[in-house]
Amino acid sequence: MNKALESLLDLLDLEQIEEDIFRGVSRSALVPRVFGGQVAAQALVAAGRTVPADRPAHSLHAYFLRAGDPGAPIVYTVDRIRDGRSFTTRRVVAVQHGQPIFHLSASFQTDEEGLEHQTGMPPAPDPETLPTAAKMLPRHLPSHVAERLIEARAAVDLRYVDAPPWATVGQPREPRSQVWFRTNGKLDSAVDASLLHVCLATYVSDMTLLDSVLLAHGRGGWAVGDVVGASLDHAMWFHRPFRADEWLLYDQESPSASGGRGLGQARIWTQDGQLAVTVIQEGVVRVPR
Repeated sequence: MNKALESLLDLLDLEQIEEDIFRGVSRSALVPRVFGGQVAAQALVAAGRTVPADRPAHSLHAYFLRAGDPGAPIVYTVDRIRDGRSFTTRRVVAVQHGQPIFHLSASFQTDEEGLEHQTGMPPAPDPETLPTAAKMLPRHLPSHVAERLIEARAAVDLRYVDAPPWATVGQPREPRSQVWFRTNGKLDSAVDASLLHVCLATYVSDMTLLDSVLLAHGRGGWAVGDVVGASLDHAMWFHRPFRADEWLLYDQESPSASGGRGLGQARIWTQDGQLAVTVIQEGVVRVPR
């Protein structure tokens, strides 16, 4: 396990300061605000800490309300909305400087037998045949930008199936993209809780989903600076168990952009073809004036 992954696990190991109240810190991001995937993952950790371990998360719905300050701690307050026979519901509010910056509702469920079906996994190349981000990024971005992006994502081995938006600036194409990802190192038994794998996938899910919006317009995105944007809301449904330290295919597309907003939707698959997660996100996507 590399130091970046150890640092990410520490980031998700929130401090409990009172019953149902937790405190987290932030890490540096590409922009001067808290990375959305971080606050979403930490909020899910806070919710999960108040739920029995035999009730895994099955969905979350969240809104990003204000830009987070990476230099200040984030306090997560959990409301125990419902504890039913099969389902448990939690609401989490993240606060900085006396103001809410994010809120999340999450639902957890006991394991049950039931109807079973899924759509087919899309074709994708073997992730081991694709270049790592550390090799790919310097080919297309200025060295200082590539270094910052590599550092920000060092805990994750993320490999693009097709060229990312910053590699094809000025060339609009179909608003679809795929990446393979896994943690940059195996998780040992001490950090092997199913909640952690779900929270790690939540963290990564905010990294590339809105890229598909950019592809339709030949925009390079946040790394290039030809658009400005931020996440507005985020929803995830966890269908089947998975491990975040094993390859997962993130198949993404954008069905619409309008009114200064772009919508991304995606599915996350295990390498053996199991549909693990569905993700939908809307974000602000604006062309600078």
